[in-house]
Amino acid sequence: IHVRFSAYRTAMKSRRLQKALCLDLLELSIAQSVFDQHKLVHNGQLLEIPSIINCLCTIYRELQQVHPDLVNVPLCVDLCLNWLLKVYDSDRSGKVQVLSMKIGLFSLSKGPLKDKYKYLFAEVAGAAGICNQRQLALLLHNSIQIPHQLGEAAAFGGSNMEPSVRSCFQYVGRDDVIEVQQFVDWMHLEPQSVVWLSVLHRVAAAETAKHQAKCNICKECPLVGFRYRSLKHFNYNVCQTCFFSGRISKDYHLSYPMVEYCTPTTSGEDVRDFTKVLKNKFRSKKYFTKHPRLGYLPIFLRSPDFYRPLILV
Repeated sequence: IHVRFSAYRTAMKSRRLQKALCLDLLELSIAQSVFDQHKLVHNGQLLEIPSIINCLCTIYRELQQVHPDLVNVPLCVDLCLNWLLKVYDSDRSGKVQVLSMKIGLFSLSKGPLKDKYKYLFAEVAGAAGICNQRQLALLLHNSIQIPHQLGEAAAFGGSNMEPSVRSCFQYVGRDDVIEVQQFVDWMHLEPQSVVWLSVLHRVAAAETAKHQAKCNICKECPLVGFRYRSLKHFNYNVCQTCFFSGRISKDYHLSYPMVEYCTPTTSGEDVRDFTKVLKNKFRSKKYFTKHPRLGYLPIFLRSPDFYRPLILV
């Protein structure tokens, strides 16, 4: 599939990587337990390759016990080691910082998105459970290395973390420190620099979803994966292939609002969307151009191919 929007393209690349490394099987709590077991508590410490291998062996042996048919320990350790070195050892020193390794593995591990945000925050927060601007920048810098290795960093602000940090502290309304719940609330607004992480979770959730609806563009039915439903026209649906490629029909405009579903809709959601369509039927194309509905928090000038305007559920 040609994926026009970089946020989705990066998430789909990350999903393939996650599954290839079997990190989609790794619970956050298990990862944390292994780090504690190996006494990896000093995040500034540099780990040499033998130490990284020891830690990864413990992780994948744990996974093999639960998923013996899916996890080949030597292969997974080799793949994950090489990935960590490519992402976090640009100088080819043969060393990776503990913090970088934790953020890399936590980012691609399994678990609720809210829990993942809390784990990531805890790795840079001080003993009091609060985070200053420098610590947040450190977290975001390590996170952006994943799309950077996938050739997608430019769409997420590159190596400049200052706009993201400023966005977070402006949202909180202070400039000294933030608490974990404030960070989680900001992340749920999908800041552009880390939106790939939340989209990754939706991509994973949508993989097996089947929707009893017909795509108004390519006529596919039922829809497998994501379903995009118009909030401007009644019973207008778009499949994920058409959505990702940016295809539209002659009577539909890109500025019109859509709602994204990564699981089949409930009757309550159907009624809610019907009500919204009723309201939007009397609004012009000019109105939607002037009042775009974005499912993420932009922090700097973005390309129109970064993320399609929609409403997230």
